[in-house]
Amino acid sequence: MVLGILILFYFLFPVFIIYLTQKYLFINKIGAVAIAYGMGMIIGSIGIFPSVSESYRELLSGDLFLKANDARDLFESGKITMNDLLRNKIIILQNNINEISVAIAIPLLLFSLNLEKWFRTAGKTFLSVVLALLSVIVVVYGGYFIFKGGIDELWKVSGMLIGIYSGGTPNVAAIGKALDVDPTIFIITNAYDITIGAFCLLFLITIAQRVFLFFLPPFKKNINNNSSIDIEHVTTDIEDYSGMFRKNIFLQILLALGISVLVLIVSILLGRILPDKYEGAVIILSITSFGLILSLVPGINRLKKTFQAGMYLIIVFCLVIASMADLTTLFRIEYLNLFLYVFLAVFGSLTVHLILSIIFKIDADTMIITSTAMVYSPPFVPVIAGALGNKDVIISGVTAGMLGYVIGNFLGVFTGNFLSNF
Repeated sequence: MVLGILILFYFLFPVFIIYLTQKYLFINKIGAVAIAYGMGMIIGSIGIFPSVSESYRELLSGDLFLKANDARDLFESGKITMNDLLRNKIIILQNNINEISVAIAIPLLLFSLNLEKWFRTAGKTFLSVVLALLSVIVVVYGGYFIFKGGIDELWKVSGMLIGIYSGGTPNVAAIGKALDVDPTIFIITNAYDITIGAFCLLFLITIAQRVFLFFLPPFKKNINNNSSIDIEHVTTDIEDYSGMFRKNIFLQILLALGISVLVLIVSILLGRILPDKYEGAVIILSITSFGLILSLVPGINRLKKTFQAGMYLIIVFCLVIASMADLTTLFRIEYLNLFLYVFLAVFGSLTVHLILSIIFKIDADTMIITSTAMVYSPPFVPVIAGALGNKDVIISGVTAGMLGYVIGNFLGVFTGNFLSNF
C-alpha cells in the first residue's frame, strides 16, 4: 500500500509541477527541475519515511540498501525491525525508479536533435561549444587537485561536475548513475549546483551581455541563415507540453518510449559483457550513443514531444533522488569544500570560457547562449535569448545544449575514471 502510494506520487506530482509551470509564468521561471528538487528534499527531511535502527545501518556496510531476500531473512530472524524492512523496500523502489527514468529519458531527449539544421546555422557556436567543454575540463581537473583529500568520492564528484557545464541536470544524473555516486553526495552536489546556478542564471539574464561586451565583439547576424527555419516554432516547442495526450501525439510518444526501452535493453546486454565495475558506464554511454544515432533516422527524429517526454522523466528522477537525502546535511561544515568545488565549476568554467572567447573572438551573445545551453539545458535558451533581444541564437543554442547531453556523458564518465587513478 505504502509503495503504491509512493509510486503514484513520484509519477503524478511531476505532472502537477509541469501544469503549474505552463499556467504561471513566475513558476516557469523557477523551473520544474528546481521545484522537484526542492519538494523532494523537503519530503526527505521531515520524517515521512520510517526511521531505521543502528543494527540496520551497520548491516548496510556502506551500501545503499540490502537485497530484498536478505532483508526479509534478517527481519524474520529478528535482526532488523519492520521499519527497517519497509525503509529498505522504499529505497529499492527509489533506486529502481532513478535508474530506469534516467536511462529511458536520455534517448528521448536526443531523438529530436537535428544536427544537419544546426550545422547550417551554427556559425561560431560550434567553436564556442568546444571552448565551453575545454573550460570545464581545465577547471574541474584543476579543482580535483585543489580539493584532493577534502571531499568524499572526489573523483566521482569531478565526473559529475563535468556534466554541470555540459548539459546540466540530465548529464549530472546520467554520470552520477554511471559512476555509482553515493545518493547523499549526489543530492548535496545537485543542491549546491541549483543554488549557485540560480545566481549565475540571474547574472546571465540581467547584466552579462553588458559586461561581456566590454571584452567580446557584438553579435553579427548571419545573412546566409536558411530563412525556412522557424525560430518561433523552436522557441515555443521545447517548452510546450500541451497536446501530449491527444491520440496522434500520444501514440508517437508511446512509440518513442518503446524505442527507448529497446535501447535500454540492448545497452544492458552490452553492459553485461564487461566486468561489473564498467557495467554502469557502458550502459549509460551505449544509451547516449544509440540515442544520437537514432536521431539521424527521419521517422524517429520527427516524432513529436519526445523532448518533453524525456524532460518529464528527468523531473521524476529529480523528485525521487532528492527525497532520498536529508536537507539538514546541506549545512554541515564538512561539505564546505564540496560547495566551493561546485562554485568553482560553475563560475570558474564561465570565466575560463570568457577568456577563451576573447582569444578566439567569439561574440558576446553566442558565448552567453552557449553557456546557458550547456549549464541549464535547452529549455532555458529562449529565456536568455529573450533577455538578449536576439532570437537568431535560439536554434544554435538549443542544439548546442542537446549536443552537450551527448558529449558531456562521455566526457564525465571518462573524467571520473581517469581521475580515480590519481
